[in-house]
Amino acid sequence: MKTRAAVLFGLHQKWEVVELDLDAPKEREVLVQLTASGLCHSDDHLVTGDMPMNHLPVVGGHEGAGVVVDVGPGVTEVAAGDHVVLSFIPACGRCRPCAAGMSNLCEFGAAIMAGPQLDGTFRFHGRGQDFGQMCVLGTFSEYTVVPISSVVKIDPDIPLDKAALVGCGVTTGYGAAVRTGETTDGDTVVVMGVGGLGINAVQGAHIAGARHVVALDPVAFKREQARNFGATHVAADITEAHALVTDLTRGAMANVCVVTTDSGEGSYVGQALSLVGKRGRVVQTAIPHPTDTVVDMSLFDLTLYEKQIRGCLFGSANPRNDVYRMLELYQAGRLKLDELITREYHLEDINQGYEAMHSGRNLRGLIRF
Repeated sequence: MKTRAAVLFGLHQKWEVVELDLDAPKEREVLVQLTASGLCHSDDHLVTGDMPMNHLPVVGGHEGAGVVVDVGPGVTEVAAGDHVVLSFIPACGRCRPCAAGMSNLCEFGAAIMAGPQLDGTFRFHGRGQDFGQMCVLGTFSEYTVVPISSVVKIDPDIPLDKAALVGCGVTTGYGAAVRTGETTDGDTVVVMGVGGLGINAVQGAHIAGARHVVALDPVAFKREQARNFGATHVAADITEAHALVTDLTRGAMANVCVVTTDSGEGSYVGQALSLVGKRGRVVQTAIPHPTDTVVDMSLFDLTLYEKQIRGCLFGSANPRNDVYRMLELYQAGRLKLDELITREYHLEDINQGYEAMHSGRNLRGLIRF
């Protein structure tokens, strides 16, 4: 079949919308018609090379939801007409990490930056070549074929454009504060960088019962929006945040600092550690430059105050549990999804959406098909 998709042909190039051929689903695969796809910063990291994709060109997009059109042999979990969210990390349910409750670290995750599907072959073709899929999904396309291990069936009464957001950004940000950071009632939490992930870390900390939630971002619009998602205080820079947290906690400092900046810089780790107190937890969620190996931090503080640095992928989530959890919170009126979407775009306007992200005008842009 034919489909239109936004494709990255090379580093530092714009997304280009082209018509491609899409194969039918193979064994344990599903054909999905996308309703919406979020414009996540991780796809922009493909453009800059901060997330090296092994195969270009690639159909971008990894945060989407839609309706099942067809299923391949061996698929019994979903059928045509089912509404689904696509998890950006596939979860097989059988490998040791999955069996241990760490589906975000599923062994299938090794394939998400490879390009082809899990069997090593491609589903998108055009211009005489094969096209890869971001995170084996490729949600910047009207239709896509994905492994059943990336599919989470949801109730049909949940709006698919809102549900799309839990495939990555919401679950990652929320989980960074609540799962990885272990925020609990009465805590003081700082969120460094209030974009598509950080804003959900803010509301995650708020839902978990944090007493103080400090949103740290240089962009005034994002600081203002953070208050609507549960931030009790805001700061424009690290100096302001340090003074604020010192005052709020009478010098004890924060329990958790979630780093959700546009990129993970080594200097941010030391800044985050300066904001947490004894046994304080720094949660590193922002994607770093792949070649960076130097981190600014005080080993003295790390040891003598038992501070901790924790890596965070997909909010330490188990997608087949936590996607439902996020949507249940949304239905209960506790988790904001409608308000996350700053602007909607047609597929052809994808580059405008990313320009708005870079300029700080969007919490989350959304492609609606």
